[in-house]
Formats: sequence, C-alpha cells, structure tokens
Amino acid sequence: MRYDAYCVADHTFFDSPWEAGEAEYAFAAVHRDLPAGWKKTRQDDWLVCSPEDTRRPAQGWKIHASGCQDNAEKILDAVWDFCVPRGIPFKFLRGRHILQLRNMKYAPRGASGKFVTVYPADEAELREVLEGVDAAVGGEPGAYILSDLRWNRGPLYVRYGGFVERHVVSEKGVLEPAVERPDGTLVPDRRRPGFHVPDWVTLPPFLEPHAEARRAHSLTDLPYVVRRPVHFSNGGGVYVAEDTRTGREVILKEARPHAGLTADGRDAVSRLQWERDILDRLAGLDCVPSVVDYFTVGDHHFLAQELIDGKPLSKYFGQKYPETGPRADPDEIAAYTRWALGVCDAVERAVGSLHERGIVFGDLHPYNVMVGDDGRIGLIDFEVAAPAGTDGVRMLGHPAYAAPRDRTGFAADDYALGCVKLAVFLPLTALLRLDLRKAVELADEIAARFPVPRAFLDSAVRAILGGDSAADVAPAGRDGAGPHTA
Repeated sequence: MRYDAYCVADHTFFDSPWEAGEAEYAFAAVHRDLPAGWKKTRQDDWLVCSPEDTRRPAQGWKIHASGCQDNAEKILDAVWDFCVPRGIPFKFLRGRHILQLRNMKYAPRGASGKFVTVYPADEAELREVLEGVDAAVGGEPGAYILSDLRWNRGPLYVRYGGFVERHVVSEKGVLEPAVERPDGTLVPDRRRPGFHVPDWVTLPPFLEPHAEARRAHSLTDLPYVVRRPVHFSNGGGVYVAEDTRTGREVILKEARPHAGLTADGRDAVSRLQWERDILDRLAGLDCVPSVVDYFTVGDHHFLAQELIDGKPLSKYFGQKYPETGPRADPDEIAAYTRWALGVCDAVERAVGSLHERGIVFGDLHPYNVMVGDDGRIGLIDFEVAAPAGTDGVRMLGHPAYAAPRDRTGFAADDYALGCVKLAVFLPLTALLRLDLRKAVELADEIAARFPVPRAFLDSAVRAILGGDSAADVAPAGRDGAGPHTA
C-alpha cells in the first residue's frame, strides 16, 4: 500500500514514485545488455532479468542482497556477473533514489534492505549462489533484512517465499502475498521482522550455522527486561523495559545500522549516538530524560534513558477536547482552556531551558511532549536537536509543526511552539505548509470558540509568520478592532 512512497514523490501532491528520478539516479545495470535469450521486465520499482525459457518453481528459497549507496553498484555487478552466465533469474531496484526510499526511517520494515533478489532453482543452486557471490562481495555493509537469515556477514540473506505473484485474503481481510502448502492451500507469505520457516519446510543443513548465529544475539544477558513495545520504525524499535538492577522502568531506543535513513544519508545509529550526546549536554534539566546506558547487541545499538511519566500531549485531544460532540458545555470549554494554557506555558518554559543551554530542539510537536498527571512537562526524541549556530537542512519533522526552511536556530522552535499553541485549540496547523497566513484565520476561529487571551494568540501568529509580516498582526475582528492582516 506504499502510501509513504507516493508522499515522497512530490512535496505537495500525492503522485506516483516509480518514474521520478529514473534518468538521474538509475543504476548502470539498467542499461547493461543481457545475452541473447534473456529479457528485462519492469515490475513497479524493480527491473526483472530472466532467461526467456526459464522454468522456475512457484516458491522456494530466495536470496536477497542488501546494500548502501556507495557499494550498491559493486554488489549488483557481482550478482549480475554470477547469475547471468548460469541462467539464474534475478531482479533489482532500478535506481539509487528507490534504494534510499526503501531504507528511510518510515519505510515499511518488511521491504527494508532488499536491493537485489535472486531465484535459485533448488537448494544446490541456492548454496552455489550464496558461496559464489559471497566470495566477491562478502562483508559489504547494508541494512539487515529483518525477515531473512543472514549469510555470514552479509550482504546476502535467504528466506523461503513465493517466486511468482500469488495472493490470499488474510484473516484481517487484507490481500497478502501467498505461498502454497503441500495440500494446495494458499497461506500468507509472512514478511515479519523475524526469520520464519514454514512448518512444512526443512531448513537446509548448510544454513543451520547461520540460524544459530542469529539466535545467539539477544537481550538475555543484559540487565534489561523488555515489558512492551512503544513504537517501531525502519530504524528500530522503542520499548519500555525494566532495569533489573534498580527495578525502575526505562525507555530503550534501538537503532539499526544502514537503516532508518534521512535524506542526507544518516542512519539510525548515527542519530542515536547524536541523541545520546545531546542528552548528556542537557543533563540536569527536569524536562529532559537522563541517559542511563548505551550498549550494542549484535549490530543493533541501544540507548537506555529515563522514562518520563505521563502521556503524549497528542493523546489528550481525544480525552479532554470539549468540542468533539454535538454540543459543547461552556464549563468544559473553560476548564479545557485553563488546562491547555497551562500546558502551553510549561512547554514554552521547557523549550526556553533548552535554549539557555544553547540547544535547538528542532522537532517540537504534541507527540514529543509528555504531560504528567502532576503537570510535569517532558520533551522526548532529541535525534534532530542541535547546538544553535550549527543548523543544517532539517531532515525530519512533523509536517504540521516543522518550520519553513528560512527559519533557523531558535526561530525554528519558536515557529513550532506557535503551532502548538494554536493546535491545542484547533489542530489544523498542517494547512500552514500551504499558506502561513492561514494562522490568522485559525487564531480568529479559536478566539470565537474559546476564552483564550488575545495576547496568547497574537504571540503564536507572530511566531508563525515571522520576519516583517509578524509586525502587521492586529487584534482580531471579533474583538471589535478589525481583522488580522498579514
């Protein structure tokens, strides 16, 4: 359902990603000639290379090759040079831009790392390809393919699955890729983040050492017991865990190397290390989680940090927001307004304490603001925070709160804070990406529905408009002094 890819294709419009960047970013193999009797076939973002008279099983052990931007051509050439002379079909992603999209932070984890796919005819050919291609590019880095078994140190992985396109409707009513049981029944071809062999299939003996190597990596010997997952992305998971040394719950943030990429090529590991360093610099602030530990398990990095009690500010919209029913109670509106103003004031103080330490938060939005029952405000997710004066192009950000590119340093946080102030009363700030002046309308609508001080709304509008336009903000027409202008 690749919704993310269609969004990335264009900043404003929902569009097809398959043809974008084809000429500029295509791998050289796209234009490489195949021998007589071979054909190339486009299949979405793949290019399939296969002998015209090939007869392959409908399913079996397939090989995936992972890769990074700087070694993808080398890995692809190694697969091509081994498979073509032997008549073994394969497919590969057509361009660097598609490989980048496959490995970005919010790309589907089931497809992450998959750059080349090879279709061996049987287990003997499976082993032949693994050993032959590994001899040429074994150990080359690439994102770990979570659903597969890694061969040696990569970049080759194996999994039992379908070779041809067959589908079945799952228990949830979703059309899924399928494989066939021995009795002819089609069942879902699972691509979950864990190596799985269908119950009617036996793992080839030469793969068993690699399965044992995968099983050897776990959190069993560490002083943390995972209690529940909080969130997953292509870069790794976030978990609530118990520190068995203290009995206290902590947050474990996981980072996968070469995965969870941002547009500048930084992976999840580099951002997690960056976040650790930023948290160390902010140590002692009540609104910032403290660092507990940093460690690795296999290739994965983990940051253990203080668990801030409370719920994300975003959760309160459904629980407290008074205008979700057909009739709004004035007392509920007044109570919510007092609560929201108090939260916004606390968030502003929290962001200000970061600025006093010279740090720009860079990703302020209601999902990254924790609100405790005691009113404590905590800020989480510091992977894009940075010292003031070191601003680069912002690679991550919530579209309803991310500042325009011309806002740098503390001004970017001021913009996001202005959006938060409006969004707690009218969560429509995504419109500002199309026209900043929409902030004036939002403020006027809030003033008509909630007893919010005019100065509060005007400060939010000024922060959003920025520059000279902010000086043009006038009191709202509903207060009798004429409409806002910008």
